[in-house]
Formats: sequence, structure tokens, C-alpha cells
Amino acid sequence: MIGIGGSTIAEELAKIKPNINDIQPIQKEEFQQRIQKASSLLKKMNAQAMYLHAGTNLFYFTGTKWNSSERMVGAILFSNGDIEYIAPKFEEGTILDFMLIQGKVQCWEEHESPYELFIALLEKRNINGGTVFIDEATPFFVSNGISKLTTSYNFEDAKTITASCRMVKSKAEIAIIQRAMDITLEVQKATARILHIGISTKEVTEFIHEAHKRYGIPSGSYFCIVLFGVDSSFPHGVKTPKDLEENEIVLVDTGCQLHDYISDITRTYVFGTPTNKQREIWNIEKETQLAAFNAAQIGNSCASIDKASRAVLENNKLGPNYKLPGLPHRTGHGIGLDIHEWPYIVSNDSTILEPGMCFSNEPMICVPREFGIRHEDHIYMTESGPKWFTKPMLSIDNPFGE
Repeated sequence: MIGIGGSTIAEELAKIKPNINDIQPIQKEEFQQRIQKASSLLKKMNAQAMYLHAGTNLFYFTGTKWNSSERMVGAILFSNGDIEYIAPKFEEGTILDFMLIQGKVQCWEEHESPYELFIALLEKRNINGGTVFIDEATPFFVSNGISKLTTSYNFEDAKTITASCRMVKSKAEIAIIQRAMDITLEVQKATARILHIGISTKEVTEFIHEAHKRYGIPSGSYFCIVLFGVDSSFPHGVKTPKDLEENEIVLVDTGCQLHDYISDITRTYVFGTPTNKQREIWNIEKETQLAAFNAAQIGNSCASIDKASRAVLENNKLGPNYKLPGLPHRTGHGIGLDIHEWPYIVSNDSTILEPGMCFSNEPMICVPREFGIRHEDHIYMTESGPKWFTKPMLSIDNPFGE
């Protein structure tokens, strides 16, 4: 097997040099453009405000990083582009320190209701009714606390706006994701080279984490799934993963986070000599992934990609639908600030593909009690059609095309 085994952890780590210095994070001007776009959408929908809760959406639009907790922290984006932040009084200084897009910080003391403050801020702007969008990731205790106070507003899911903005990536976003993907692919190649009979998934996971750090990713791996043999038939792993044996399937799914954007690549191959069945399923997986790529054309729907995947599987007497052996989940998911975001490559997502959309192509084939094969690369849409972030695997005998 070309590129599989033959090296050591120490040798591979020693080769790595940092590779992120020329990639810049998203600049303030782009955050301002995002606010302008969201404000325009609010006006178009005859709404005057949108609440952004602490987390990804707050960061996407304002550049302010804050983790969600039991306290209400967020911001109201008004249709004229103004931002007003909501935070506990004792956190005011920290909010000001983290703030990128300027706005007033409206505070509540620990014994006061942040939900009453939220309503008061709307009323202060003479917003006394109509549609107000609520961040779809807002915890229930916050949205429920607000809705209990008034019947004057029509609170709606902000996904209509947040997804419309976030799933179409800018050139700067795509450049960051591309570098993160490039790094993770190199880590995948190095991972294949360190394998040997008896190596544990813990050893491999620790290597992947350290390798990402050596490339300049301070946080290391964003996530890591390493599975050998029958364990690979469970898409997201098992409680007690086994050590590697000869002639077994190896499935490695990992990624990192660069300037807040995420990479995500899965590689599946055999350590040793593939069986006829492993080879057959591996090749069907490759054919299925290519069919999904070819279906990803401007103007087509996300659902049509999933349909194209399943057509190949059914032609090979796998499935149908989610039945096993076959594909037990959707064909893919969007990626960006979250590892799973819009659009989703699944039969009930009618989203029409447009330039800037980024999503995974991973039509995994699971053979129960035997093995699973997942080829996962990501696509970004251009005016002329789909482009790969990373080159798909070549063959089961030479998976990395070395």
C-alpha cells in the first residue's frame, strides 16, 4: 500500500513546519458588510430587529466572541444597521474588550430580567409590534423568557437571515477554509505513514492533535475520529475502539480550526492487503462521491446531490434510502464557522446551489459488523461549478496519490 506505514511519529512531526502566517483572519470591513446585508434582508422582510445570541451568529455578524451560558448575552441588530449589546453589568468591561463592531452595551444586574431589558430596548426604538427575528441557536430559556412577557410581537426563526448570509462564503472565508483543509490533508498523509500493527487509536489521535499544532494551529485538532476494522462500520465511532490489526480498514476523520473556520476530511484505506469486498466497496464509494460532485451544479438543489449519491448505490444493489449495507445518513453538510451548517446535502433540503456555498461530499457506505468506507472531501461552488478543496483519494492501493 503506497503511503501507508513505514515511518514513525517522531520522524513525521520533525518534518512539519508552520503554514498559516500568510493567511489573515476576517477583517472589520467584512463584518460591516455582513451587517449591511442582514439589515437589507430585515427591511426586505418588513422586520425591524434581529436578536443574535452569544455564539457563532453573534461572532459572524459582529466579530464579538462570547460563549453561550446560563446568562443572556447577545446583541440586537436593527434594520438601520445599529447594534446594541445585552450583557450582565459585571461583564460590561469584558464585552467592551471583545467588541469589534461598536455598539452600546445595555446591561442588567443579576437580580434583574434581561428579557424585560430586551423588550424595553425594542420599545425605546418605537418597535412596539411586528416581526422580530430570534437567533435560531438561542437557548429555550431565553426565547421563552422573552415570549412570556409580551404578545405584541411576532417572534420568528432568524435562520431565514442567518443561513442566507452564512452559507454563501466570501473569497476571504474560502481562502481560510482552503488553508485549513490543506493542513489537515497533510496531517492525514502523515497519519497514514505512522501506522503499524498494534498502534492504538489513542496514539494516532494524539499524533494528529500534535501535528495540527506543529502546522501552526494553536488549538490542535478541532475533532478526531480514528477507527480500525469493524469499528469503522459505526460512522461516529465506538465506546472502546480497538487497536490496529493487519489487513484492516483504517478510517480517520479529523479537522482543525483556523481563524475560526473549520476543516473536515475523512480518509479510509487498508493497512495491509485489501480483500475483494473491501476493494469493491471502496471503489463504489469513490464512484458515489464523484456522482455527488458532478450533480453539484449551479441552479441544482442540495437534494439533487443526495439523490445522485443514492442512485449510484442502488445501481450497485446497496440501500435503498438509508438501509444497510448502504448510506445511513445525508450525503453532506455545509461548513464554515460551525462544522455542520447550511446548506445540508439531504433529500429534504431544496436550497438552490449558488457561488460561495461550501459543503462536504461524504456518502459513506456502512457494511454492518464488517467495515465502513467514507471518502470525505469538501466542495466550494464557483460561477463555473463545483471545485474541490482537497483532491479526492486516488485508489485503495494508493489512496493519497503519492
